[in-house]
Amino acid sequence: MAEHTVKAFSEELDAITQEVARMGGLAEAAVNDALSAVARRDTELAQQVMQRDAKIDAAQREIERRAIKLFALRQPMASDLRVVLTAWRIAGELERVGDLAKNIAKRALILNQAEPIQLTRSAERMGKIAAQHLKQVLDAYANKDLQAATAVWHGDDNIDAHYNSLFRELLTYMIEDPRMISSCAHLLFIAKNLERIGDHGTNIAEYIHFLITGEEIATQRPRADAD
Repeated sequence: MAEHTVKAFSEELDAITQEVARMGGLAEAAVNDALSAVARRDTELAQQVMQRDAKIDAAQREIERRAIKLFALRQPMASDLRVVLTAWRIAGELERVGDLAKNIAKRALILNQAEPIQLTRSAERMGKIAAQHLKQVLDAYANKDLQAATAVWHGDDNIDAHYNSLFRELLTYMIEDPRMISSCAHLLFIAKNLERIGDHGTNIAEYIHFLITGEEIATQRPRADAD
């Protein structure tokens, strides 16, 4: 392969990796802003999160376009193939994270019309853990840090444990005060969305492991015990 062709191929690989990082930044901002909209009862911010989801979708389409082009024209092999495949797969995970952030923002709009509920703070704490989980795995991707990605993978059970705890709190609250059933139900949906964001972060950690080692993680994903 001619030197200029190798250089062009390398630049295209770098470009798709950078696009994934940019998309990750959009998804991370969407999660953080959706959580802020819930915590601060900020209707305008919730609407902004919903509107910005289109940018995340567009970023995924751009990454898919680049990946297909690379497969068709460059026929990457070995580690180069893993770079393209990983970018494509991570883009899919980030698009779903964006959808989940949008769903949280929608719930925020409804909660903002009701009386404030104390357990919003519990959901906020869980959200901070899920958002940090996502940030750490995106940093691991940018730095090709296998140790950091593995740490995120093992940390998924922490998010699950917080979800189970919040689930119990919300059920108890609904039993004690039936007037709060509607608000608590929306918080349950928010908590489930956060748990799923954690799952997508863990999936990304698995893709990073594959990118760096060429192998799948052999052991079963950690899970907190469900009630």
